[in-house]
Amino acid sequence: MTRPTARVLALLEILQAGGTRTVRELATRLGVDERTVRRYAAHLVDLGIPVRSIRGRYGGYRLSPGYRLPPLMFTDDEALAVLLGLLTGRHAAAPAAESAAAKLHRVLPAQLADRLAALRDTADLAPPPTATPPGTEVLLVLAAAARDRQPVEIGYTARDGRTGRRTVQPYGIVALGGRWYLTGPDSASGALRTFRLDRIDAPRVLPGRFEVPDAFDPAAHVTATLARTPWRYRVSLRVRAPVERIRTRLPASLAVLHPADDGWVRVELRAERLDWLPAVLAGLDAPFTVDRPAELRELVRDLGTRLLAAAADPDEAGAATEAETATEAGVPGAAVGGGGTGRTADGAEGDRKPRNGADRHGE
Repeated sequence: MTRPTARVLALLEILQAGGTRTVRELATRLGVDERTVRRYAAHLVDLGIPVRSIRGRYGGYRLSPGYRLPPLMFTDDEALAVLLGLLTGRHAAAPAAESAAAKLHRVLPAQLADRLAALRDTADLAPPPTATPPGTEVLLVLAAAARDRQPVEIGYTARDGRTGRRTVQPYGIVALGGRWYLTGPDSASGALRTFRLDRIDAPRVLPGRFEVPDAFDPAAHVTATLARTPWRYRVSLRVRAPVERIRTRLPASLAVLHPADDGWVRVELRAERLDWLPAVLAGLDAPFTVDRPAELRELVRDLGTRLLAAAADPDEAGAATEAETATEAGVPGAAVGGGGTGRTADGAEGDRKPRNGADRHGE
């Protein structure tokens, strides 16, 4: 299949999704200029496909109502892509994902169906630890509003528990780190806001239309917003490692990186809890220095102590345990252990910072 032919068919697939698509939108999605889009639309008309041209500011192209092509057969790669998507969604919407996979199995050729069934039955994609799927109706209503550039009114529960109604221009919907987000201007403030879809209820499409700035990237905006969200702790540290390696452990939604010429990278992030961070830093397998907060340095020292204890020779560990027992029994001159409760030589409990706080994302 030649590239222009593939793009003409891609245009048909887009139009079959319904609604009027502007020439600018079609040009962006197909990776061509607007004149080429008009030529592709003319090709479809020549093939007898009822493509209608809609004039006006929000005009473009659409198919005549009720027109549908016969179902297309999947190639092997297409069927695999669909199945992988269903496996990814298995934890988010298990019944729907399972039934969709079963339907896919029934319409595929026997040989391909058998190969994909082996993958479906043996593979499992672990969900992100913070996976919180939105309601189906909420997601579909907001997606349609974003596509058609129509404002919506939503019910929203903020992270402090306050509820209320808001009017938003949905610039885009983004899935990131197991959660779904809506981003766009809030009519009350006029500022760009980011909302978690699992906190949205009863969305209602409002009359009117809006335009999205050409340079606006919803995914980049949500990622940057989450990295700037106010948290309990502001963390600053330096790591001597390539940026690519750091990003495998600290994605852009969590941390801002500032590479320096000497090979060190300053890492700045915000967190509600710190207990997860020492293990992440250790997993980088690279030198690092914690600038702040002091609580993180304490947790790093604590992890180092526990790792050293785990790697100690069993005979030495046994001798240390006997010495600690002797100290607690009042035997003079015995060594003091540094384990569990942080007990000092006179039996008092040492201070230990609490590790608490809830995970927070979005507003």
